[in-house]
Amino acid sequence: MLKSTIAAPRDLPLRFNRIRRKIYAYNFKDRWWNPFERWYVAPVAYDWSQVRAERWRQNSATAQGGVIIRMGVMLSIVSPGTNKVIDRFHLSTMGADEHAWAYICTYMQKGPEALPPPDPPQDHNDVPWYNLAMRLAPKVQWPEDMDRESRSAP
Repeated sequence: MLKSTIAAPRDLPLRFNRIRRKIYAYNFKDRWWNPFERWYVAPVAYDWSQVRAERWRQNSATAQGGVIIRMGVMLSIVSPGTNKVIDRFHLSTMGADEHAWAYICTYMQKGPEALPPPDPPQDHNDVPWYNLAMRLAPKVQWPEDMDRESRSAP
């Protein structure tokens, strides 16, 4: 239980590079059922043409007889020329859902000029002082070459 709380990184950011037409994901690999296996971060990059959005919804019954409804949007990465999913990332859970996907698509197709100004950038390592588990979690640290590539033009 402790490992699942402090082994995961503080955040799982996604980066979209419009010029390179790529998506970069800070991908955390874990197996919740095997605490003895090494959990690790595997940053990955995919072409924008491989990205699809999938909306999901989950209904769960509670012991008190109520229902908890969760929904969100997953970004699925497909093999080139097929619809075979090779990777998935959460875009949002109980958040902006399809609005976030529409914002990203507009950015990738038309650029930042076609969008309202975004909120100030968030530091993915900035966590509230009272969240001890997140303070013990590893910081987000992109590999140097991927960090440079995801922030620049070719």
